[in-house]
Amino acid sequence: MKVLKFGGTSVGTPESIKQVIEIVKKVLKEEKAIVVVSAFGGLTDKLIHLSEMASNGTEAYKDLYKTIETRHLEAIQQLVHAKRQSGVIAQTKYILNELEDILHGIYLVKELSLKMKDFILSFGERLSAQIIAEAFKETGIDARYTDSRDLIITDRNFGNANVNFEETNQRMKSYFIAAQGELHIVPGFVGKSLKNETTTLGRGGSDYTASIIAAAINVDILEIWTDVNGMMTADPRKVNKAFTIPEISYEEAMELSYFGAKVIYPPSIQPVYQHKIPIHVKNTFDPNGIFTVISDKAKEDEKPIRGISSMKDISLVTLSGSGMIGVTGTSKRLFGCLADSNVNVILISQASSEHSISLAIAENDAIKAEKSIKDEFAVEFASKKLDNLLVENQMTIIAVVGKNMKSTPGVSGRLFNALGSNGVNVLAIAQGASELNISIVINKYNEEKALKLIHEAFFLSKTKALHIFIAGVTGLIGKTLIKQIEKQSETLKKQIAVDIRVIGLTNSRKRLINPDGFEPETCINTLETKGKVADLPQFINNMIEANLPNSIFVDATASKVVADSYEKILNASIAIVTPNKLACSVNYEYYKKLKEVARKRNTRFLFETNVAAGLPVISTLNDLINSGDKILKIEAILSGTLNYITNNVSQDKSISAVIKDAVKAGLTEPDPRIDLSGSDVARKILILGRELGHKLEMSDVIVEKFVPEESLETPDLRNFLEKLEAFDDTFERRRSEAEAEGKKFRVIATFENGIPKVEMKSFDQNHPFYHAKGSDNIVLFTSNRYKELPLMIKGPGAGAEVTAAGVFADIIRIAY
Repeated sequence: MKVLKFGGTSVGTPESIKQVIEIVKKVLKEEKAIVVVSAFGGLTDKLIHLSEMASNGTEAYKDLYKTIETRHLEAIQQLVHAKRQSGVIAQTKYILNELEDILHGIYLVKELSLKMKDFILSFGERLSAQIIAEAFKETGIDARYTDSRDLIITDRNFGNANVNFEETNQRMKSYFIAAQGELHIVPGFVGKSLKNETTTLGRGGSDYTASIIAAAINVDILEIWTDVNGMMTADPRKVNKAFTIPEISYEEAMELSYFGAKVIYPPSIQPVYQHKIPIHVKNTFDPNGIFTVISDKAKEDEKPIRGISSMKDISLVTLSGSGMIGVTGTSKRLFGCLADSNVNVILISQASSEHSISLAIAENDAIKAEKSIKDEFAVEFASKKLDNLLVENQMTIIAVVGKNMKSTPGVSGRLFNALGSNGVNVLAIAQGASELNISIVINKYNEEKALKLIHEAFFLSKTKALHIFIAGVTGLIGKTLIKQIEKQSETLKKQIAVDIRVIGLTNSRKRLINPDGFEPETCINTLETKGKVADLPQFINNMIEANLPNSIFVDATASKVVADSYEKILNASIAIVTPNKLACSVNYEYYKKLKEVARKRNTRFLFETNVAAGLPVISTLNDLINSGDKILKIEAILSGTLNYITNNVSQDKSISAVIKDAVKAGLTEPDPRIDLSGSDVARKILILGRELGHKLEMSDVIVEKFVPEESLETPDLRNFLEKLEAFDDTFERRRSEAEAEGKKFRVIATFENGIPKVEMKSFDQNHPFYHAKGSDNIVLFTSNRYKELPLMIKGPGAGAEVTAAGVFADIIRIAY
């Protein structure tokens, strides 16, 4: 025999009730069954609201009552044939009239006791069960409405009554043995005291009813039918990659349900657990789909945890002070006063020094708990033996559950690393000696983010999702980066398990954020057609509010306004990747602050492309320093633009013509005067100097101008390019003189003895700089280890492709 319980969503509409009937009919072909049903979906909440409206003297309760009445009568019309409708409607109206009379009485006296509230709430399940029993009869099944109040006997703790199992089990055994030939349709959630008062078993009590029946008559299986495919690894509404747990132990299921897993009501596991009756959690709307089996025979899982659940609306109460250390009975007094105030303690965390103890309680108990504790320890507070009581609201408990944690080293490390690297602060921790559950308290704001992070760390560890927000997405580097992501994303998933999701886009005109992500191939068009008016502060606020794990802000602009926003972004534990040199080169204190914030928030601030596009210059420099080497000198060609110019100027092609070609080819900054003034190279050598630990400003860099000062001061870019023609002959003379000596001109940056310098020098073919082709960059590191022969890094140092590739590499680097 089976007991089948169908929840509110399963019996929410006449169509879903018909689906329930088909499921039960299939079971009855093979074995007997008892069916427990909840109230129609959402009805319990409406009955609570209805009773409160009546007790407050709000006459509009009558309108809500009418909608409830209509819903049940319309269900009968769709489920019962016209020949039998009048009798069923009359029976239902009789029950509804009783409800109406009670509500009218409450409206008149304006008082609602817990006892009366239980009686009102019982109407939901009683009406549902009677109508469903009649619907079964329409299909030829001999179904009987069985009032659970005649079977389940409880105490008088209205709202959450305790079951008298001795009396209840005796009644159930005698009743169901005597009536074995019929299908019993039983209302869940309700019972009765020994004084014949209607009681309820707590929200979710229909599961409990089914479990009590299953245990009392020792059935083979208890089936809980709901609207999801079993218990999930996490709440699918908060973690879209959650999946069904095929098998789980009773203990694990109880832990998950206690800490917020809504699929099954926590107390309902205990009765069947004692009899080792397996529970099958199935989906009414996918009856042949995958489901969860809860039993004592759940197979060991290769993963260290089974699932994650969360409980919100929590307050964290912390009692601390030197007066607690070594004082016997403090905990007894603390828990005693809370028990006397009927405050349930959900989680306990105590320091080994006994200096503090933290308790997690329901937020709606916080005021009551605070008063109780202050009254109990009034003397200690007055004498300063205890600190002020700290009550922190809007908290969430997250529970990580699994039997395998006990035999798997590093579970806690993986958990806290996932949270810490994304700026989720843990306020309290609790772990039992059984290692079945690690519970943490965090700010409610971070609940969804934390669940996704933990789920990814334990269940999707083969794939890491990076959520990307791009400023300057329609610029040359931004568009190129999008194309590279589009081309490489599937390969990254397959080869290194990195899933890059483009979430936010903005430029100088439009902005758009989609938490579900954009398709790279269409995202720029989507931004242009659906984007809101550009507003960088709002874009950043929306990015922070999205609070997605592994978020990365990519600044593909050359904007100071964007760079000035970095501190706020890093403080939100969002990583930054940028080719924009302004943040690291304008003001030393700001540069230093950004590095400190990134370190403090345990996030990444990567700007490899600030110096040599896609070449690994900064990372190599830091590797040398971190491994104990000492840098003695840096010599570098750091401008691919200027190297392109010096390589392409010839007797037949003037410098002004080459510069115009470089602008058209996108090899310069948006304003080429930045390159030609030497200020771009100055920024780069300044950044390298700062990375070496030197406190430097731009004014400390000695710069020799590449072109005349008067041409650089021309305000109009077009006029500037025209004025350059006057410089052609002068440059050609210098170039031809160097060529006659077998040398080539190069604009180089050096850093030695703490002095950064940018100058134009000529080199013969014995020097690596002579052989720098096209837009090549070359960086030479002379160090203690590389003294005789400097370490050389060489490659393209300009162009959207290589710069975007460097940005892309930094993004991927954040995944590890």
